[in-house]
Amino acid sequence: MLFEHGTCVVLTAPDGELAEQATDLLKKFGPAHAGSSAGDFGVIDLKDVEGRVVTGHHNDVLTYVGLDEPQDQSQVTVGLFGRSKRHRDGTELHIVHVEDKRGSAAQRK
Repeated sequence: MLFEHGTCVVLTAPDGELAEQATDLLKKFGPAHAGSSAGDFGVIDLKDVEGRVVTGHHNDVLTYVGLDEPQDQSQVTVGLFGRSKRHRDGTELHIVHVEDKRGSAAQRK
């Protein structure tokens, strides 16, 4: 699931309604709380795509940060920017894209 501000929730064990499952996960693990594990982040440089991914305290919640945002591209600034995007997505909870690959995996067997 892709949320409005660039946060992607990857459901490693999808079950039932995907949008509901992703929304519940992001509602719990999206909002940032400084001074707790919910405020922690990591920054991953992408190889095949321009930009970076900011991780948080749940492995299945990733936030994309483009090279044009923010102007300061230091690790800390990008991480804080991505964390703020994840926080917005975790509080607004607006899904813009759903991709369900459960059927395609079963067809390949």
